[in-house]
Amino acid sequence: MSLPYMPSSTARWLVENTALTFDQIAEFCGLHELEVKSIADSETSKVQGLNPILSGQIDKEEIERCEADPALRLQLKEGFVNSKEKIAKKFRYTPMKHRQHRGGGILWLIRNYPVLSDTTIAKLMRSTKATVSMMRSKTHKSYGDTEISNPVVLGLISGVELNELVEKAQRRAEKAAKEQKIDE
Repeated sequence: MSLPYMPSSTARWLVENTALTFDQIAEFCGLHELEVKSIADSETSKVQGLNPILSGQIDKEEIERCEADPALRLQLKEGFVNSKEKIAKKFRYTPMKHRQHRGGGILWLIRNYPVLSDTTIAKLMRSTKATVSMMRSKTHKSYGDTEISNPVVLGLISGVELNELVEKAQRRAEKAAKEQKIDE
């Protein structure tokens, strides 16, 4: 299930401006019901409410429909879910403080997932194929100085994306192995 942008702010606005139950708001925002109750109880909060209608996350009719029946659940607008997924995949920025760890992340991927190709690792780590090849052959200028570290833990890549690429590479390797057996 996809969640709205800024769930706490959205929950605050929904608590203040609608007659939805705490359970409905909690499920829509991906929060625990007690968190929503806490938001409702706090009179002074640093969290400012975000109107999900103005931000295009939901329609007023959807809120009215769910206010009428507490058993119903709010649903994000379909176009909003798709646009959110496109933005998440398209834009990937590596902060300056993490760029120095890129080489260690490449080495970690090479050692832990040898099934991944140089091109796949380069795309995943936002590097070049030449850099990955030099790291694999131990000829890169900073190979000896690089501290090997898990890029998922560092926040350079997502675990979900890594798992998808590893599964894809394993399927490709299995397919190639089957084809090689057939040729023999």
